[in-house]
Amino acid sequence: MEKEAAAEGLSDAVGLFQQRPSQGWGSPAQISDPVYTSGRFFDALVKVPDYRGLPVTVAAQQVQHSGYPQAYAQHEGVAAALADVLTGREGPALSCTVSGANPTPSDAGSGAAGAASKAGGGVAAAVRREFGGAPAALPTTGGDSVSYPIPTDQPSTGWSLALWLVCHATELHATSVTFDGRRWSSTASDRGWTHTAPDPGRTGTLAVALG
Repeated sequence: MEKEAAAEGLSDAVGLFQQRPSQGWGSPAQISDPVYTSGRFFDALVKVPDYRGLPVTVAAQQVQHSGYPQAYAQHEGVAAALADVLTGREGPALSCTVSGANPTPSDAGSGAAGAASKAGGGVAAAVRREFGGAPAALPTTGGDSVSYPIPTDQPSTGWSLALWLVCHATELHATSVTFDGRRWSSTASDRGWTHTAPDPGRTGTLAVALG
């Protein structure tokens, strides 16, 4: 009965964190936006005393107040591995394979990537929304590319952004992403990140070609 009651009480849970509009997390549309719902989660997390010193499952429960608090722990190992990759600490550890045509706007998904589907300005807007701390895009003369200066002592920042761009390449119409001597190309995406000849003039630059 307890689990049935908990499940019934979560009937309005929405989004990545299964947050509930009835508990003040926001509207269903807001909570369905990964950027919004992640921001709300971390805004609440930093208010938890000593959250960095707590086990992940305990810290998460302090924020979410789930009816199934024990469920977090079983995913902690996979989550930690994904965090290492997606924060760029593992370099080019993630790739995506592109197949088929670019999606229609209705297929592009919600959030910034779905809205940025044309030129460099759209890509830059998507990056600003999803990477608040990312460096500003370098000036360009056309809309067929976007470049970002990455500090040489912060390669994980560059890889985090590079991996995100590859994962959203179809929505953003990115044909290649080049960083730190590696290149991913949509026309050879099955090869993953390949080595590229160093360009001394572009050391520390993340370049995105658009098509």
